[in-house]
Amino acid sequence: MPVLGLGTWENENPEQCAESVATALEAGYRHVDTAQVYGNEAAVGDGIARADVDREDVFLATKVWTSNLAYDDVIETAEESLERLGVDAVDLLYVHWPAGAYDPEETLPAFDELRDRGLTERVGVSNFEPDHVERAMDVLDAPVFANQVETHPFCTQTELREHAADHGYEIVGYSPLARGAVFDDDVIAAIAADHDASAAQVSLAWLREKGVTAIPKATSEDHIADNWASRTLELSDEEIERIDGIERYDRRVHPDFGPDAWE
Repeated sequence: MPVLGLGTWENENPEQCAESVATALEAGYRHVDTAQVYGNEAAVGDGIARADVDREDVFLATKVWTSNLAYDDVIETAEESLERLGVDAVDLLYVHWPAGAYDPEETLPAFDELRDRGLTERVGVSNFEPDHVERAMDVLDAPVFANQVETHPFCTQTELREHAADHGYEIVGYSPLARGAVFDDDVIAAIAADHDASAAQVSLAWLREKGVTAIPKATSEDHIADNWASRTLELSDEEIERIDGIERYDRRVHPDFGPDAWE
């Protein structure tokens, strides 16, 4: 799984979405993330098709929404997602939240079936706490490949990152720029100035140092290129410690159906 991907949440204009996906792929990105609930799977598929990049070189992930997590609904809606995306299979299929129709014993065997049928190569979870992940591991035949959660310098997910390291799965960080809040932090701004870099690049480089795969949303060519440039930004141990020491907690995604621990 490429360590930096393109997020597509709220990229709902079909032409803009397709163009941003194609632009990112041609800039070097090889990881694209979408979801059923985003309403843009068809546009993401169009972007992949129009880019001068082979499909097999693109790591493509989507997520099954909470209302579609009964066994038959998982199968049916995942097949519909593939049709919208215009692909035979995705590289990673996530349970979007442990909420709604989610029932490990009913939901997860459907993901195993989809993997057995070759419709997804890997099974992932999203917005899971450690106990949810462990329950999923108990039920699934497939390994849990990744847990996608909000992760940035103000929501560091230290416990989950340690749990992932101990249990052998990846952390994928959404909202890695804290919905723009990283641009207003003095510590991040100072480090960015020292490197003649952007605050976005600093946040993404910090995540990379923490072993997190980041999927920042970007629509313009400039933002896509700026995020991509974070791959070459090397932070010192002292700079990482300064970011670690930021005394601010600012989770941006906390729906009322999220795990109780988020309240």
